Amino acid sequence: MRFGVVQFPGTCDDRDALLACRQAGEAELLWHGDADLRGVDAVVIPGGFSYGDYLRVGAIARFSPVMEAVTAFARAGGPVLGICNGFQVLCEAGLLPGALLPNLERRFICRQLAIEVVDAGTPWTCALAEGQVLSIPAKHTTGRWYAPPELLGDVRVVFRYARDANPNGSTDAVAGVASAAGNVVGLMPHPEHAIDALRGSVDGLGVFASAAAVPAGA
Repeated sequence: MRFGVVQFPGTCDDRDALLACRQAGEAELLWHGDADLRGVDAVVIPGGFSYGDYLRVGAIARFSPVMEAVTAFARAGGPVLGICNGFQVLCEAGLLPGALLPNLERRFICRQLAIEVVDAGTPWTCALAEGQVLSIPAKHTTGRWYAPPELLGDVRVVFRYARDANPNGSTDAVAGVASAAGNVVGLMPHPEHAIDALRGSVDGLGVFASAAAVPAGA
């Protein structure tokens, strides 16, 4: 499995995502200005502040040349993961449903959270179990996932904040969603920061191990 980690101006978690991917396979950085995914088997759009979060989080990054390639890759069934700012970019690009709004309390949060796996049928969760609770940190100011109530029933929810924790006011305590086909997944918590026991949790490894377990081209 070869992962490609997209790097935008302002991305700050690309190296952490690269390290996490290398726990499960091979990985390399993909520059935002190149519309070439270099034949990778899976794409990760990491967290950070792409283009300084100017205009609106993720709104400028979705027009990068690399996103044309990511969109084509996703529509062809390729596995794509968006983490935090990457989740915002994928929503802006129309690859995931809903929108990410400012946290309800209008302030930055940074804490370890309990995240429940709701859907283990995606390439990014197939090595996990439905109902499994992961300990993963989150850090964001604009992480409140929103979808209108009348559309919520059509959304494929992958992760929820567990144990009555909903740090940002997300609709239905949603922490992550998938595309209808399941190959594109986005979540606000950072699994790449939960891959070492010294950091307090290795639960994030399951996300990257899941993608590595899926045969290339499947």
